[in-house]
Amino acid sequence: MTSLELDDRNQLLERLEGYYDAAPRSGARAEDFGALTLFVREGQGWPFYARPALGWQGEVTAAEVNRVRVRQRELGIPESFEWVAETAPGLRAAVEQSGLSVHAHPLMLLGPDVPTPEVPEVAGGVVLRTVGPDDPVLPSALTVPHLAFAEPGTGVGVAGMAELAEAVCAGAGDGSVERSAARIRAGLTSVAAAVEGGRALCAGQHQPVGKVSEIVGVGTLPAARRRGLGLAVTAALVADARSRGVETLFLSAGDDDVARIYARLGFRSVATAMIAEPVE
Repeated sequence: MTSLELDDRNQLLERLEGYYDAAPRSGARAEDFGALTLFVREGQGWPFYARPALGWQGEVTAAEVNRVRVRQRELGIPESFEWVAETAPGLRAAVEQSGLSVHAHPLMLLGPDVPTPEVPEVAGGVVLRTVGPDDPVLPSALTVPHLAFAEPGTGVGVAGMAELAEAVCAGAGDGSVERSAARIRAGLTSVAAAVEGGRALCAGQHQPVGKVSEIVGVGTLPAARRRGLGLAVTAALVADARSRGVETLFLSAGDDDVARIYARLGFRSVATAMIAEPVE
């Protein structure tokens, strides 16, 4: 890597660190632990995590990780940590020393120099669309990623439309749809979905902060996999982000197989996203 390429990469990582610190603050409070910042979600929804404090230059010790874990247990939230390996290279050792399990994921970028990819066509009467705050599809679009992540992998799974309907019904009234609708209206979140029969078979989000956004939570109903829906929804999110003036768009792929799918849209691996959780 040349010095110019290294400078460009360092600037990119700084930009992503700024995003990682700013994005959770619209839906969480931040608790300062010196080397680490713990984000605590206000209300229900996807739980947040701890990560290196913005601008922290020193090492992080296992004792500091354990302090945060004690606080997470007090709050009854997951003992999870997220960071970029290249930005905080010593954190993995401290986290593993504290007893957590660490997983590495390709961190992928679609830079401003890459043309907006065409949204692939999907067959079988499936319609791709951006989901508005009052769209009746929104409840299933928020629910389907949970079913997807409960059955990880890319192979066709068990959960289908009956399970989706049951999960939507179980989540009714918990306030998540109303909170997501408010975030959509405020421009904090954009949701795209592949819809069939009034239900989302696949959905995902991006969350812009200025000219940077992260694509998150792209998940396909396990029984509807192997139809190209995840790729199509991701392409729709890219198009939406670009229409909002986003220049730096990134995501974390589940593994190398999933990364190859995103590479078809022009994403390239630029770093390594780290996630730490208790050993199961």
